[in-house]
Amino acid sequence: MSAPPTVTRRDAFRRGFRELLPYSPGVFAWGLVTGIAMTKSGLTLAQAVGMTLIVYAGSAQLAALPLIVAFAPLWLVTLTALVVNLRFVVYAMVLQRHLAPVPAHIRPWLGYLTGDVMFARYTAMLAEEPDHPQRVAYFSGAATCNWLVWQVSSLLGIFAAGAIPASWGLGLAGTLALVTLVVPLCRERAALAGVGAAAVVAVVAHDLPLRLGLLLAIIAGCAVAMGLDRHAPAAGRASR
Repeated sequence: MSAPPTVTRRDAFRRGFRELLPYSPGVFAWGLVTGIAMTKSGLTLAQAVGMTLIVYAGSAQLAALPLIVAFAPLWLVTLTALVVNLRFVVYAMVLQRHLAPVPAHIRPWLGYLTGDVMFARYTAMLAEEPDHPQRVAYFSGAATCNWLVWQVSSLLGIFAAGAIPASWGLGLAGTLALVTLVVPLCRERAALAGVGAAAVVAVVAHDLPLRLGLLLAIIAGCAVAMGLDRHAPAAGRASR
């Protein structure tokens, strides 16, 4: 039996980049929506460009924008963005053992590049190939593709916001892109219950001032999902 071919870092990087490309239309649509929203919310060109390059978190950006426009207190804007991005704490816990060999000065950059779509693709690859020899390179390739698609689309939305008519229905396209991310995560009972709780609270608390309904919905969804997961049978957690 011949020895398996050696997988180089370059090959793994290219594979990660290539395997993220089929998901790029959804990422592009949502990035475009976010870029347009930042411009039309009243942010200056410099502020919008700086936000997309530095923050690089579409859900947090869209959650914070209405609060910024409404001149909400800084603590509320910050808290909302932090709560929206709590999922990245879970991502970090999953990635910790895979990125441990990476030098400490590089890990923050990999954390910055982590996104929902590429994380889902990376974990799917690990499920199929748990002994992949170049995990970090694959991760970097997928993350780079995700980052480039997002930044290009977001910057396009920022600079072309005035030329893109509302009749294009990009808001719907962006929402559908998010739905494609949420649905696969609802295979487990805890995640599905969390999404349901968040949806109910978001509707009931829609008319609260300062968009507090959004914050309450996120908190409710996280609390329900974490509560159910904590009380799940040990055998069920071990089988994941």
